[in-house]
Amino acid sequence: MKGLILSGGKGTRLRPLTFTRAKQLMPIANKPVLFRVIEAIRDAGITEIGIVIGDTGEEIRQAVGPGDRWGVNVTYIPQSAPLGLAHAVKISQDFLGDERFVMFLGDNVIQGGISPLIRQFAGSNWNSQIVLTEVDEPQHYGVAELDEHQRIKRLVEKPRVPPSNLALVGIYMFDHNIFTAVNAIRPSWRNELEITDAIQWLVEHDYQVHPYIHRGWWIDTGKSSDMLAANDRVLAEIGYGVYGYVDRDSQVDHLVLVEAGAEIINSTVRGPSVIGEHSRIVNSYVGPFTSIYHHTVIENSEIEHSIVLDNSRIRDVPGRIQDSIIGREVEITHSPIKPKAYKLTLGDNSKVGLL
Repeated sequence: MKGLILSGGKGTRLRPLTFTRAKQLMPIANKPVLFRVIEAIRDAGITEIGIVIGDTGEEIRQAVGPGDRWGVNVTYIPQSAPLGLAHAVKISQDFLGDERFVMFLGDNVIQGGISPLIRQFAGSNWNSQIVLTEVDEPQHYGVAELDEHQRIKRLVEKPRVPPSNLALVGIYMFDHNIFTAVNAIRPSWRNELEITDAIQWLVEHDYQVHPYIHRGWWIDTGKSSDMLAANDRVLAEIGYGVYGYVDRDSQVDHLVLVEAGAEIINSTVRGPSVIGEHSRIVNSYVGPFTSIYHHTVIENSEIEHSIVLDNSRIRDVPGRIQDSIIGREVEITHSPIKPKAYKLTLGDNSKVGLL
């Protein structure tokens, strides 16, 4: 089997953070989401991976490279415009050939990986397997309706009146028949070739499409609130340990990962949290569910349930920062008037003086 990762979206719902960074490279627990997707596919035994790229393609290429750090071979497939998931499959035919493949959206995080799914599909005679999960607001997703035998009856993309609460989670497995489907469908009202329409075509033409209902957690990291939720989930599952320096005046509990080169001085860090490489926490409090990326400084400040990206500086902030995402190379400093709370989503290269 081969892997196909879709990494061409603009990430408009994560702006301003994605004005200057591909959304798939936003870190969850200090690791870009796209890297987690590559690892999930690699761990399933797949080493040939195609990545569909768009406007942020050069950044993706520089971050991922040829794939050797994961022991995989990466092929880049440029997409001229975001014309739909089925269009991404269509332009990837030369790479995929006649092999079965798994398609994974590059900004999704799923509990447990995909190895069991790959084994299940590889050992079957199904033409496709789609992953579904129950969601609270199915109108925002592709939605599946099952019949009384738990077979796919109908698929609808972002329906105003959803026929069920079963959403497609952005992981699909196909054989070569999907190319017949994507060439047979027409663009939707969004002027996109919808993967739901292609799968519906397979269903209507008596191909075997198997629904798999995922019972663990799954998060589409399209919004800042989703990023924080995904960060919470992953932080609760990572390995912990101290690989940097913690002085004797600091308190760091056992659910904290202190990466190499990081320093914690006269501070308290409570987990689950991660302190990135060569970051410094000085005279500060870092609360649970916080990720501090590499080469960042937190000094004389308090922060919890937040994500701070690389090369940022937070100094002398009198109140506690929480529920926030702070971009790269951001500076947050103290200004004279003290509010009681801060809630921030800051783009890269921002400078903020708090009142």
